[in-house]
Order: sequence, then structure tokens, then C-alpha cells
Amino acid sequence: MNRKFLPKRARLLNLNEFVFVFQKPERIKTTGITLFSRSNRLGYPRIGLAISKKYIRYAHERNRIKRHIRETFRTYQHNLLAKDFVLTIHSKEIIHCKNKTLIQELKKLWYHHLCY
Repeated sequence: MNRKFLPKRARLLNLNEFVFVFQKPERIKTTGITLFSRSNRLGYPRIGLAISKKYIRYAHERNRIKRHIRETFRTYQHNLLAKDFVLTIHSKEIIHCKNKTLIQELKKLWYHHLCY
């Protein structure tokens, strides 16, 4: 897998893939972000995003958060376990985080699923 982009196969794309993760997930929470994960049999990690207007009203804020989530996943994807991940937002406080703080929180989440 090329490290310069996030291929389509590394994303959860349909409802059934999201439902699979939410049926029996492992959960990790940080400030405003919840990471749900479940092992898959594909041999590589995949990511899905479920970010609601309920917590982040403006599209530009949702897009900023999604961009940082995808970027941190892209950089760690080669060291992650073969799992499907879904990230959700559970607090309005996340919009007040600076980019650097947001990236640090995301790195904490990925750290729990690294395989060295």
C-alpha cells in the first residue's frame, strides 16, 4: 500500500460494514472522540467516520476533524492491527481543540491498536 494516499479498500463504505463494527466493538474514549474497533479477516485496517451535525454544526469544522482523522490513520495504517475502526464524536468541546491538540488525541487512540 502506498503511504501517500488512503486507498478505497482502507475505508468502510457501506452500512453493513459499519453495523459489523457496532455489533461487538471494543471502545476507547478520549476528549470528545470515541474509537470503536473490531477485528476483521482482511489482513489490513479500515476506517469509517460517523460525525454528526448534532455535535459539530458547521461543515468546515466537521471537514477539519475528518481530515485530521484520515491523515493520522494514513500515517499509522501500516502499523495497526487488522481491524475495522469507526470514529465518532461525542462532545461539542472537540471544536474548541487546536489542530495540534486534536492530532495528539488521535495519536493516543491509534497507539492502543499498534502492532510492533
